[in-house]
Amino acid sequence: MTKLRGMTWSHPRGYDPMVATARLWQELTGVEIAWDKRSLQDFETFPVEELARAYDLIVIDHPHVGQVTAEACLAPLDERGRETELAAIAAGDVGGSFRSYQWGGRQWALPIDAAAQVQLYRPDRVAPARSWEDVIGLGKAGELVLPMLAPHSLMCFFTIAGGLGTPCHTGPGELIEGAAGIAVFERLRELAALIEPSNFAMDPIMASEAMARADAVVSAMPYGYGYVSYATEGFRPARLKAADIPDLGRGPVGSALGGTGIAVSAFSDHHGAALDHAFWVASGPVQQGLYAASGGQPGHAAGWESELVNARVDGFYRDTRATLEGAFLRPRHNGYMGFQSAASARLNAGLIDGEPAATVIADLNRLYRESQ
Repeated sequence: MTKLRGMTWSHPRGYDPMVATARLWQELTGVEIAWDKRSLQDFETFPVEELARAYDLIVIDHPHVGQVTAEACLAPLDERGRETELAAIAAGDVGGSFRSYQWGGRQWALPIDAAAQVQLYRPDRVAPARSWEDVIGLGKAGELVLPMLAPHSLMCFFTIAGGLGTPCHTGPGELIEGAAGIAVFERLRELAALIEPSNFAMDPIMASEAMARADAVVSAMPYGYGYVSYATEGFRPARLKAADIPDLGRGPVGSALGGTGIAVSAFSDHHGAALDHAFWVASGPVQQGLYAASGGQPGHAAGWESELVNARVDGFYRDTRATLEGAFLRPRHNGYMGFQSAASARLNAGLIDGEPAATVIADLNRLYRESQ
């Protein structure tokens, strides 16, 4: 029997659907896949090359593609003979998730989870924020939680920049023009003054957990990666509802695209078997069927558009689709991952210490230039 090893991330949204689909795949093909998991923080920072030397299948996020291409640790998935399958997955793109795994003219992963910064809130306590003024009002009422643990402070920066109509650059040069960057930083400063200091140690999972408690003291996350698990009845004491990000004047645009894709190790001894599973699990029927039913957050439009899938999660996909389709695709060059970590830390230091916005933006632009 062929046995594969896979690595995903440690949350029901990331782990449960991989185990469920692997079980069915074994029944259908006889190929066994054992999935391991790592923390969200590791998922966002751990070197993919090290994982590729130990696993056949790896769930990655798209900002790694420039680095993994340079390291030649993943196998390109656009092989001869896969054109029809690849086109079907591309046709189900949500928010640019499919192209986010393209680099150097090749496809390095297939989207299995589509996400962007959206809004999550407690519908039994507050209404969603539709504008910046609404966000500030919720903050003054003590209802806000904002995940600011690296890299999420930078993701908030990206999202607000896009919402204001001054999206950050993704190519060579500076990250953002000085005056535009200052305006974004001042918005973040305004939010930082309305949240508890503990938010700087929170990721979106922690923020969602804080809202979903029976004794929660916060009830609105205006910017953060949405986890469909919390929109599922019975997952936690309180059920969260999703909405598009607040409109800063141009609609729900500019949200930093997230999500995950399934990749195949270039070092795998079972290349064909791994490739077969990757294409199958990323396909529309599996994404809207077993994958979504097992707690996954589909990366294919078939799942996002399904009435059955939406009914199970209180319209999570329908209510955030506009945000996904207007999402911002982060830089992905080799060197970006180091920038992401350093820039997030620099943003947080500037916010916590009350530094001049111009100083912080100059440093972000310097870090971005150096990353290239």
